Amino acid sequence: MLRIDIEQMAEAAVVRVAGDADMASSTQLREAVLSLLENCSQGRVLVSMSETTYIDSSAVASLVEGLQLATRRRVRFGLAGLREGPIQVLRSTRLIDVFEVHDSEEDALRA
Repeated sequence: MLRIDIEQMAEAAVVRVAGDADMASSTQLREAVLSLLENCSQGRVLVSMSETTYIDSSAVASLVEGLQLATRRRVRFGLAGLREGPIQVLRSTRLIDVFEVHDSEEDALRA
């Protein structure tokens, strides 16, 4: 099961994702990220994944789609707090360098 919480801050909108982001739940992730980007008043969206234990290709596709929309809307889009499993998936797909990646949500908000 995937849990998504959104917090609107002055400097960024943060999407906190917990659980497994897989084929069964990636639509939920996609809708949350794209909806937030469509209505974003901040210049930055951060997807915090410190509680995300697993991602598959459908979740990666949702993140890439979010990055593409953010680029079109001139919004910074980053990932934070990636665990080893999601990092390995992004490395194996050679997408780890495409995203702005931070060790933690706190580091990302300071950057």
